[in-house]
Amino acid sequence: QVQLVESGGGLVQAGGSLRLSCEASGRFVSINVMGWHRQAPGKQRELVASITRLGTIYYADSVKDRFAISRDNAKNTVYLQMNSLQPEDTAVYYCKADFDSWGQGTQVTVSS
Repeated sequence: QVQLVESGGGLVQAGGSLRLSCEASGRFVSINVMGWHRQAPGKQRELVASITRLGTIYYADSVKDRFAISRDNAKNTVYLQMNSLQPEDTAVYYCKADFDSWGQGTQVTVSS
């Protein structure tokens, strides 16, 4: 199984920015899809953005034009640049990779 470790979460004021990172480690040949999910208290976990090894990208409508996902295949790392953050973005953000591999999550809190 792939091990995933997220970093970069924290507290930011509305309108601010954060950059999340997720580094994959373990024994694997390659990872096709990596993505970011988030879960706020009392809500279902939702897919925020994903990116394939070749660069195909998906964004949830709620974050389009504000978030940008990217990956460095050589470093086995995926990033999520989050701009114009809003209180509604407050959640635990989880990194996900192929074969149902999940990170432990990183807290993002946006104050108003």
